[in-house]
Amino acid sequence: MNGQDIVILAILVAIIAIAVHGIVKRIRFGSACCGTKEPPEKKIRVKDKNKAHYGYRYILSVDGMRCSGCARRVENAFNKTEGRWAKADIEKKEVRLLSKKEAKENDLAGITSAAGYTMLSCVRG
Repeated sequence: MNGQDIVILAILVAIIAIAVHGIVKRIRFGSACCGTKEPPEKKIRVKDKNKAHYGYRYILSVDGMRCSGCARRVENAFNKTEGRWAKADIEKKEVRLLSKKEAKENDLAGITSAAGYTMLSCVRG
């Protein structure tokens, strides 16, 4: 082996190592469009799962949700408040929100915005 062969071999080994590292990271943390390269945030689960206890229902049209990480981020933004239960649908780009108290559209838009997304509309449903 001459010097050029050793350099080429070293470059190939480095490329393979970087590729393997990326694959392992995707397997451990999942693949997300958000580019965070961090483990997904832990899902906040609501304590009261009886839908009959939630007297108000809203369907929020949300712009910017592209992956499961986005959906979880929006859901968590609502679910961290007691008395709210959100479920995001990436395909429809909407969030179905159950609430025990009536909510103002401005407040819902603010929560969505704080999570990093834009609420386009809010319909009671």
